Amino acid sequence: MQRYFVPDDQFHENHVWITGEDAKHIMRVMRMNLTDKIVCANNMGEAFLCEIDKIQDQQVAAVIRSQLISDPELPVRVVIAQGMPKGEKFDTIVRKGTECGASAFIPFYAERSVAVWQKDRIEKKRLRLGKIAKEAAEQSHRLFIPEVTEPMNLGQLLAACKSFTYAAVAYEETAKKGELSALPLLLKQMKPGDSLLAVIGPEGGLSHEEALAFQVAGCRLCGLGPRIMRTETAPLYLLSAVSYQFELLNNEVGY
Repeated sequence: MQRYFVPDDQFHENHVWITGEDAKHIMRVMRMNLTDKIVCANNMGEAFLCEIDKIQDQQVAAVIRSQLISDPELPVRVVIAQGMPKGEKFDTIVRKGTECGASAFIPFYAERSVAVWQKDRIEKKRLRLGKIAKEAAEQSHRLFIPEVTEPMNLGQLLAACKSFTYAAVAYEETAKKGELSALPLLLKQMKPGDSLLAVIGPEGGLSHEEALAFQVAGCRLCGLGPRIMRTETAPLYLLSAVSYQFELLNNEVGY
């Protein structure tokens, strides 16, 4: 069933009003009619089964039939701090990372980052990535749209680490040395409601100096298995590991 994120102020008693691009999508792309059902989420943790009862003046009105009780969000909050990658790789990271349950994305300028966002284009890029996150959140039936923050430098990111319960840094030199226990041990220590800052380097990875700075700040250097991954693959691997630990492991079927 098609899902749309609608601002909370467009929910009125037992109705929700849908405007803008979402209304156009309902009318022109999906070609929906009266009595068709959709799901409307308010980006505040609530989603409702709705039935279209009015289409007029580029707006769609739907009556709220019931509140949905399923919760597809990860039990822990995972924020991806991504070393600025080249080209459109950030699009992929935001889209797939949203599907995998990321709560937010922090672009940061790493020593080996090649891409640089020009100051006069940062907001435009954030709006574009925010739209990608919204579409991915709708597709994956999320209750929240992940935020894409303004870019940070190393100092700002190190300061941000303090606001998280845990911080893990994917560092390929750790993996090359055969140390593969840090991430599993960290995930076992975490409990529902905790927060995790996951730092991923750009193409070429993090420098030794950056890794040391994160370690001094209390972050844990982790290997993501014995294989070296692309920068756009690493956050998806890590999110999948979190999902397994908190969503699948306790529901394993014995054979």
